[in-house]
Amino acid sequence: MLIGEVANAAGMTTQAIRFYERKCLLPDAERGANGYRVYDEALLTRLRFITVAQTAGLTLAEIRSIIDLRDKGSVPCGHVATLLESKLADVRARMRHLAALQVELEALLEHGNRLDPANCTDDDICHILSTST
Repeated sequence: MLIGEVANAAGMTTQAIRFYERKCLLPDAERGANGYRVYDEALLTRLRFITVAQTAGLTLAEIRSIIDLRDKGSVPCGHVATLLESKLADVRARMRHLAALQVELEALLEHGNRLDPANCTDDDICHILSTST
């Protein structure tokens, strides 16, 4: 397959495929007599893997580490599980932070609803966010 055919089959652009090649996420493509890159079906599997891994929140460096393990003949499942556990811990921490932010924003809005904008002074800038509340 030529790069355009691969891109179409994978649902991505040719620029994305070239980008993944530069990031060493894809093996070097064979070149036809005309100099065009020629890809096999296995590339589609790797592109789908990259897409799923990115959707799971993995960085390109993390994806490359998984691919490197596989390319060296190792089964990367333990490594993937560790990466995913770390991502999940990060998501949980962000959710806690966002929940606290939600409480703070709700309190500020409730406070603001009780205030009269006519009472806002230049010193306050905005008395909803005034530190003297």
